[in-house]
Amino acid sequence: MKYKLGDFVRFVDEKMEGFVTRIIDDQMIGVTGEDEFEIPVLASKVTTVHGYEPAGSKPKIANEVPVITGEFEKKGIYIGVVADAKANSVVHFYLVNNTSFHLLAVLSTEKQQVFKGEFADAIGPKSAVKIYSAQLADLQLWPKFIFNIIYSTKQNVEPPAPLVVQEKFKAKDFSTSKKSIPLLTEPGWLIRLDEPEMVIDAQKLKESFFKSAEEKVVLDKPVSEVDLHIEKLRDDYQFLQSSEILNIQLAHFHKALDAAIVHQLPDMVFIHGAGNGTLRNELHKLLGKHPKVQTFMDARKEKFGYGATKVIFK
Repeated sequence: MKYKLGDFVRFVDEKMEGFVTRIIDDQMIGVTGEDEFEIPVLASKVTTVHGYEPAGSKPKIANEVPVITGEFEKKGIYIGVVADAKANSVVHFYLVNNTSFHLLAVLSTEKQQVFKGEFADAIGPKSAVKIYSAQLADLQLWPKFIFNIIYSTKQNVEPPAPLVVQEKFKAKDFSTSKKSIPLLTEPGWLIRLDEPEMVIDAQKLKESFFKSAEEKVVLDKPVSEVDLHIEKLRDDYQFLQSSEILNIQLAHFHKALDAAIVHQLPDMVFIHGAGNGTLRNELHKLLGKHPKVQTFMDARKEKFGYGATKVIFK
């Protein structure tokens, strides 16, 4: 397959062009045009449009080796995920080296015990390079990412032990607001690879799960779909301010979420409506940080559109 996600191509037999937004198999690709509809087509029936460089191509800084001045930075290795500016359904993964070390980096993927080498190269200090591209809509089908990174420097600094990270990305990793990616000009999602290991306090963990009899609260088993529309929660909603409405909805959300966890429900749907997106964004931020949430996604778009979120529990 000579094409990759984000390539700009033109149909051989028709006056059509667009971006490669899906690799279906060795012969078929999906191409999305200006109408935002994806069309399956044989790879032999399209040709690359030369002179166009798609968003997500390697930034110029990736080839530069800056002179390190000032304090030697030992930490700061990230994965930056940036949406393609033209084909929004495609995201590009960058390995961002914000340290003063030279890195020898290898990315492999694993899916159903099938391993594949995706990237291997040296990355200079204070630089970034694109290492992978994928369809964001296929997030649930993404493979597990395996990073192996070795540090090197000519300066008198002891390099850390090689970094080995295995990451299975989930929807909650992309539920937060985009932020500025170090060394890149585009905003995106940032995942740090060289975080220090979390130290678990066994006593505090035990206390968080076990409470005294006085503290225990009986929670009725909830229904699998919880409607957070304010008119379903309060009869006097016409007299409430926006901030009061949001607080009531969030309180009801927390109560239903806690009950679902206590009763070990496998999943739950919260109906929040589309509106201006305020409630949806608040729920996604809370779910993204919750230790008992495995993942979450838009629920039954044919029924709710973007007005409901399905939560899957660990």
